[in-house]
Amino acid sequence: MSEQRANNSAASVDTELGRVVVEQRLATPEEVHRCQALQATEAANDRTMTLASLLVREGVVTRRQIERVKQAIEASRGQQIPGYQILSKLGSGAMATVFRARQISLDRVVAIKVLPKRLSESPDYVERFYKEGKAAAKLNHPNIVQAIDVGEVGGYYYFVMEYVEGRTLFDDLAAGKVFSEAEALDIVIQIARALEHAHQRGFVHRDVKPKNIMLTPQGVAKLADMGLARATSDAQAAQAEAGKAFGTPYYISPEQIRGEVDIDFRADIYSLGATLYHLVTGQVPFDGPTPAAVMHKHLKEPLVPPDHLNTALSAGLGEVVEVMMAKDRNQRYSATSDVLVDMQAIAAGQPPLLARKQIDARDLTGLAVDAGAGAGRQALSETVEMPASRSLNVWTVVLVVGLALSILLNVLFIVLLAS
Repeated sequence: MSEQRANNSAASVDTELGRVVVEQRLATPEEVHRCQALQATEAANDRTMTLASLLVREGVVTRRQIERVKQAIEASRGQQIPGYQILSKLGSGAMATVFRARQISLDRVVAIKVLPKRLSESPDYVERFYKEGKAAAKLNHPNIVQAIDVGEVGGYYYFVMEYVEGRTLFDDLAAGKVFSEAEALDIVIQIARALEHAHQRGFVHRDVKPKNIMLTPQGVAKLADMGLARATSDAQAAQAEAGKAFGTPYYISPEQIRGEVDIDFRADIYSLGATLYHLVTGQVPFDGPTPAAVMHKHLKEPLVPPDHLNTALSAGLGEVVEVMMAKDRNQRYSATSDVLVDMQAIAAGQPPLLARKQIDARDLTGLAVDAGAGAGRQALSETVEMPASRSLNVWTVVLVVGLALSILLNVLFIVLLAS
């Protein structure tokens, strides 16, 4: 019985392989039929003879072409998810492939992210994949891509989410677009609202960047990809990730680079500031030949204000970005809602009062430190030169008194002559 099932399975694989070879125009239907006939003839002597080996032996396709066909078949098996009909592939990367699909039960279009087979065999990646789905499911906001379902079928792990028709901000930036201040503020205010919603529920995104921001044809911005999101209360995950830099080098916060344990909402504020910087200047805040070089600049190099690169920008926007991207997170905004207050003020043509207050406080702190150091130097000087200083003060008094007496005598002499 088991032998019969194995034979049926092998026949099914050969049938599918023959179909794909023809679909990809690697062979004609006649060539495939000829090899299938040879396979049937030779099966009596060699039951292990496969259609793939015959296609290669007969010179119809190369071994490399057969390997590519097998990979395509393997990938397509991961697309068979019960309850969903795959419509097209939206894109793929090292971490996942995303498909456009129809949810049959509700007759609606959704997006399905499928973990590659090699990553599906890694418990760490599978756990992170499920965490993304669970984190997104706890967030319900018009500016966050909504989670729908997460599961596994045939060894493939999948995550079903809201389908967003449109493009990412990265697509526009890659095409050379530089956003106007008004356009950028409209988008970033929407994402700040999404982050405020997440932060209030104890989640930090940790990977805010143009690639993770979708823009619909109606101008609605949506924050996507909760793959690195973490609950601030998850101490176990924080300890496990200590010393590791999670994030994207162009937009990552200094504390993420250092692998600090207590990453909080201020890391997202930094990354959102870096994203805003990129939108309005067309340049990332810090660049370099390697990710390590870029991250070093995030840690050490002063930020060139965006309004210095794009003089059409207001000074207020530059001030907001400066506070959002302060290297010391204690000098950033103290709440995501504060970012919104200042951005909305700029959008209304008003000054960002909270940013200016933060900058003034920082400047006063710097002055206090300088003054303290100066006072120390002055105290030392006075201690050493006190006698000379006092002599100088005495002689000054003597000279002033003498000058006053001289003027008085001259006035009296003139009066006597006049009389």
